Amino acid sequence: MNKQIRTEIFSRWRNANPKPTTELNYHSPFELLIAVILSAQATDIGVNKATDKLYPVANTPESIAALGVAGLSDYIKTIGLYNSKAKNVIKTCHMLIDLHDSKVPDDRKALEALPGVGRKTANVVLNTAFGHPTIAVDTHIFRVSNRTKIAPGKDVVEVEQRLLRVVPEGFMIDAHHWIILHGRYTCMARKPKCPECTINDLCEYRQKVTT
Repeated sequence: MNKQIRTEIFSRWRNANPKPTTELNYHSPFELLIAVILSAQATDIGVNKATDKLYPVANTPESIAALGVAGLSDYIKTIGLYNSKAKNVIKTCHMLIDLHDSKVPDDRKALEALPGVGRKTANVVLNTAFGHPTIAVDTHIFRVSNRTKIAPGKDVVEVEQRLLRVVPEGFMIDAHHWIILHGRYTCMARKPKCPECTINDLCEYRQKVTT
């Protein structure tokens, strides 16, 4: 796939959705960070149901830390792996209070030092909260990048690095959201909606669905 085709793909996505963003509900970098930690192996809808109840009660490092693991678990028990996530969130809150003046750091190394925060979570926060040109490769982005041939790679790190090289200038800030939304609603794993796909004629997938 060449630069001209990639530019057309991202142009179509931008025309259809000029200001894409995460589907997680949040009103601050801290709320986004906690939501992303909770979203591992869970749906955004499921996380939103939990945080919509949690955040009106506690939405700062101090207030969530005050809940303790047991108190936080009561709010997030509908989310998978809630026990381990609750422990990580409480530890993260204490680290933010002790090391970062209760603020979410705008720095990859500091973010990845927080419990429950890996490279993907750090990328989401850096991109969505702070506007960094990063791309968090999840299962949707990995699938779309390989299937369309926008940025094929054998693992998530290779796909991320290739996307950072080949996404045309001017599209990088929102590329993460366009690709993930395409994978979530059009280019699904089991049966992609090829007939109604806006980039069908540009995609290089060899097994396109025709009905």
